[in-house]
Amino acid sequence: MTQIKRVIAMGFFDGVHLGHAALLNTTKQRAVEEGAVPSVLSFDVHPDALVLQKDVRLIGDARSREEIIRRCFGIDNIVFLHFNKRLMNMPWDEFLTQLTDELAVCHFVVGHDFTFGRKGEGNAQKLQEYCADHQLGCDVIPPVMLDGKVVSSTYIRQLIADGNIEQANRFLGHPHSLSDTVHSGYHIGRHLQAPTINMYFPEGVIIPRHGVYATKVALPYGECVNAVTNVGIRPTVDDDAHISVESHLLGYQGNLYGVPARVDFYHFLRPEVKFDSLEALAEQIRADAAAAAAYFSIQNPAECGNIT
Repeated sequence: MTQIKRVIAMGFFDGVHLGHAALLNTTKQRAVEEGAVPSVLSFDVHPDALVLQKDVRLIGDARSREEIIRRCFGIDNIVFLHFNKRLMNMPWDEFLTQLTDELAVCHFVVGHDFTFGRKGEGNAQKLQEYCADHQLGCDVIPPVMLDGKVVSSTYIRQLIADGNIEQANRFLGHPHSLSDTVHSGYHIGRHLQAPTINMYFPEGVIIPRHGVYATKVALPYGECVNAVTNVGIRPTVDDDAHISVESHLLGYQGNLYGVPARVDFYHFLRPEVKFDSLEALAEQIRADAAAAAAYFSIQNPAECGNIT
């Protein structure tokens, strides 16, 4: 039986930003030319967490990266390697030989700064030389620039932490998002005539600046609902510091507990504050809802797409 050939984009792809998009689009193009399957190779944890013992706060977890690659680029063949000490200490050429043999790689696509193998000794130049020696194709993608800046996950992480979501989205090329199953909350929003869905950021990801955002919520079967979302600790109604994500879907009726959903962040409306009473909070929620509706009436971004 003939083994299926793969064109593989290699990288961590945190956030799946515009720089990554250049790799993924090239991968799809080369796959068509080679009669191969466009594929992505990534890692479950960031290599710096093991190599440098750094606490790397990510734009999204592995599930999020996979969802964006599938939804935005139509690439379904995604392989995650577990980054452990064995992989960290593997010689760079052995790493490539193992990949080529096990995944039937006919073409590699990487960014200009991609490193791999023991002590990061593998780089784009060595990959090109390896591919030339083994009759494999290779593309090395140069830096992608926007507003005079190199598009990078590091810069986007800071934008998200600062609440500069609109700028973050420009560099991502799509809305920053959170995917989760809707959890049961304290039902306080329902008592305030503003029922919410409750979600949580995965451990290890960047938490956007605490505050209220104009968002869209993607639901199964293609539903996409304008919403207003609070990220923070709910100081008016809660004493603990647990960070929650509560979205009030504008004009939506229905029970969504246990349903998979995705919140797409578009615009920072205001910081999170503590109100003197639930009545004052309810009044502010109505004002926030009106502000979100006004934002979407002017900006009118594209529909948020299906849950995948």
